[in-house]
Amino acid sequence: MKIVIPGGTGQVGTVLRRALTAAGHEVVVLSRRPSGPGERAWDGRTPGAWTAEIDGSDVVVNLAGRSVSCRYTPANLKAMMDSRVESARVVGEAIAAAARPPALWLQMSTATVYTHRFDAPNDEATGEIGGSEPGVPGYWSYSVDIATAWEREVEKADTPRTRTVALRSAMVMSPDPGGVFDVLSRLARLGLGGPVAGGAQYVSWIHDHDFVRAVEFLIAREDLTGPVNLAAPAPLPQRGFMRALRSAWGVPVGLPATRWMAEVGAFALRSDTELLLKSRRVVPGRLLAEGFSFEHPEWPEAAGDLVRRARRERRS
Repeated sequence: MKIVIPGGTGQVGTVLRRALTAAGHEVVVLSRRPSGPGERAWDGRTPGAWTAEIDGSDVVVNLAGRSVSCRYTPANLKAMMDSRVESARVVGEAIAAAARPPALWLQMSTATVYTHRFDAPNDEATGEIGGSEPGVPGYWSYSVDIATAWEREVEKADTPRTRTVALRSAMVMSPDPGGVFDVLSRLARLGLGGPVAGGAQYVSWIHDHDFVRAVEFLIAREDLTGPVNLAAPAPLPQRGFMRALRSAWGVPVGLPATRWMAEVGAFALRSDTELLLKSRRVVPGRLLAEGFSFEHPEWPEAAGDLVRRARRERRS
């Protein structure tokens, strides 16, 4: 197949491009700064020569959007919103204008769309879409607004010949440098990977191999549309998540952090505490109901696999 990946130069795009290319597909990445074979220029906002890549393609996987690993200043929140909404809108316009539109448009979304909760998991059918929950910073609701606006562009698009799926993805864990697993592993190896603000908040995640397999599953299943949670079936509290990661690295102790310490650390990392403190208890209801089988459903085993791969890559 020919698969076009707008915004495919980040961590998730790298994982997907590598796997799909290895499987024999033609993969074209749309990037604001193309730098190699198979990459085409686009600005993520306006039509251009890049639309020719979508016309006649089989699948579009739109991953474009400003990284959430930043301080949640008003300017950055606006950039996060605009980059997602504008890119989804222009991809939809390109598909609508294509003489031979792709059969499938997979639009990246996020598990952050669901509410901050501890009492029950969020699946696609019964999960609560988040908002201004009591006891959490008001600006957290803007992340939910971004997610819902992102998905709304897909719903509004005039693409009747193209099946659409919103990928409500949890954090994709891969051993690639600079990704979330790499950052958390660095903290764990330094002995800083203890519970944050008590560690009761849930962490939802998905192993990179299962992320790729889920995408391939959705490509093959021509009857599936709408939002699909891409998350392992066993989210766990942050304290247990980091304990398993420390164990995989052979680090016995992780210093705990209070909420104010998390604020200081997030500021130093130029990130935001929402990424640490929001309880993302998300489960893959539709994938499981449709027969998808996870190779890495439990975090301790998944963490062990990722650590082994990271060590191999560091030695090579």
